[in-house]
Amino acid sequence: MMVLISSAGRGLNALHGILLGFPIALFATAVLTDIAYLKTAEIQWTNFSAWMITGGLVFGGIVTAWALVSLVVGLKSPRRKAKVIYAAVLAVMWLLGLMNAFKHSQDGWSSVGAFGLMLSVLCSLLALAAGFIAFAGLTSRETVR
Repeated sequence: MMVLISSAGRGLNALHGILLGFPIALFATAVLTDIAYLKTAEIQWTNFSAWMITGGLVFGGIVTAWALVSLVVGLKSPRRKAKVIYAAVLAVMWLLGLMNAFKHSQDGWSSVGAFGLMLSVLCSLLALAAGFIAFAGLTSRETVR
């Protein structure tokens, strides 16, 4: 008889997964609105970018705090290394997102430019990496007996 024992409840919680989807979508949308601004020079695109980045920071902060608490609670888990990497990716994503928000708060062309677009791309890539780590099950473990 084969019994599947899952510790996924200790890995990615369903609510945590839903909240993680927001920074992925919002930071990716910020990249698109940055590109739209660079193509059109319509100032409203920078406002959209700033709103998307702010939303990504709000939800990213919640997810990062959750990941850090989960890391501290599960310090002795066998998946500790993956949890540390996951929390570190989220923390770097959030810090770069904060820098990006400050950059996008500047006036006009200087708010986006090459540096603002690069920060948006990095935030998006880190959010996608965190999503991959979380949803690939690298922070949870299943065993068959």
